[in-house]
Amino acid sequence: MALSLKDSYRHCKKVTREQAKNFYYGIRLLPAERRDALCAIYAFFRYCDDLSDDEQSGDPARMLFQWRQALVSQDVESSPILPAFRDAVAHYNVPQVYFEELIEGAEMDLTVTRFDRFEDLYDYCYRVASTVGLVCVHVFGFDGSPEALKMAEERGIAFQLTNILRDVAEDAGRGRIYLPLEDLARFGVTPEALLAARPEPGFAELVRFEAARARDYYERSAPLADRVERSSRPALQAMTNIYRGLLEKVDELGAELLRRRARLSLAEKLVAAGKSLVSG
Repeated sequence: MALSLKDSYRHCKKVTREQAKNFYYGIRLLPAERRDALCAIYAFFRYCDDLSDDEQSGDPARMLFQWRQALVSQDVESSPILPAFRDAVAHYNVPQVYFEELIEGAEMDLTVTRFDRFEDLYDYCYRVASTVGLVCVHVFGFDGSPEALKMAEERGIAFQLTNILRDVAEDAGRGRIYLPLEDLARFGVTPEALLAARPEPGFAELVRFEAARARDYYERSAPLADRVERSSRPALQAMTNIYRGLLEKVDELGAELLRRRARLSLAEKLVAAGKSLVSG
């Protein structure tokens, strides 16, 4: 039996509060209706990500296929997420294609463990992160311009590049290398050394190069804040402040990223969120 709409939203808010470690600091600054909608949508995103990362489930490909089928059907009984998710998507007229592309990105995680060129990585980042940015601006409310959509795409790329750098050691431990192989070769870093968490002389330079690339995407998308509705700007800015702060931690750690994960303290996240209330 499907949950009531109210209970479904309550479930999604619990998921978001417990699992959206950085995203939640932005979501909580939204007006209540938009906040609830993004919690429902985040819970959908999170479930996709969990399926692609769950090596214990037996058949994540089959489960992602079933989740895709639930997306295109009218079924709301197969998950406590779906009633709230469908309500939020319909209310804010979010194009379904973004969710289909996100599932495609999750499916890539099941089979793709290397990216030869940045163009290949960009395609992956678009699916798993730019789609999130594009969904968010629909919920935030924006001016409807192609320029705003392009900047939402670029902000998603910036966020995902930050995530990739933060998680480089964890991903290597699972046999995954998301940094483009052409970049590794450019700085004399071998995939074998990266998988073994053995920092080679060029690794710190590689990190600086990739951090600069991410920083460029933050700069390109900087005007996005002026294109979303005013009441949503603090949320967008809080998310951006937190991720940019995380990127600076990554840059500072350099080769140490293979030994310890970059992270912001709770106090640093609260300061970043607080700054958004002033600038927003």
